[in-house]
Amino acid sequence: MKALIKIGGSLLDDPASRNDIAGQIARLAATGVMVTVVHGGGKQMTRFLEERGVQSTFVRGLRVTTNETIDAVTKVLAGSVNTELVAALAVAGARAVGLTGMDAALAWADQLDPELGFVGRVVSSDSRLLHTLTEAGYTPVVACVAGGENGQVFNVNGDSMAVAVASNWIVDRLLFLTDVPGVLDGDKQLIPVLTVKGCKALIDSGAARGGMQAKLNAASDAVKGGVREVCIVRGSDAEIVTRVFGGEEIGTRVIAK
Repeated sequence: MKALIKIGGSLLDDPASRNDIAGQIARLAATGVMVTVVHGGGKQMTRFLEERGVQSTFVRGLRVTTNETIDAVTKVLAGSVNTELVAALAVAGARAVGLTGMDAALAWADQLDPELGFVGRVVSSDSRLLHTLTEAGYTPVVACVAGGENGQVFNVNGDSMAVAVASNWIVDRLLFLTDVPGVLDGDKQLIPVLTVKGCKALIDSGAARGGMQAKLNAASDAVKGGVREVCIVRGSDAEIVTRVFGGEEIGTRVIAK
């Protein structure tokens, strides 16, 4: 089985939370599941910039990425956040390998919108490196940084990066570890299973907005791209990774139909 786990940066900011999730992933990999991790780090990025007197600006939920900001992206996302997660996985027993989208053309991007600066949209993904590493028992850990054809470095939305990599690698399960228990309907009730058509209906009705709308669009793109199912769960719930892969019905599953 192949699985991609996308971890939001807020779950990695606290050492206890980071170590707990790393332990669950390490135990999952030890069962023979080929796991790749994609992580964000927006909270850490904002703090790093604020400490240097740089205020973050967001347009449509995406961080405007200037020359100064993209330098911070490489230092924080590809640097400290990635290294800390790799270290936590190693302590937990996983053979973790830190990567970015630039390694072996894992994620190649072009500019999403000039207004956003160095924010990229992944246009191609070459997953052969992931295949090589996971077949040998390693756990790739990918920061949301992509390369461009003219040597640019792009800041990429974590969900978009996860979908692009998962679709090219053709995973059985894409797991989004978020800060919500799953997808809620208009009455704030958890929806256990959604199809692509159901995702669109929730968005069109206005029940899913903002971050959840983006998450549902990403999940829909993933299953349309060949991913068997996408699971959206709350990453801080106890033993959440173990429970999902143990077959417990938790959070929201998005499937093709």
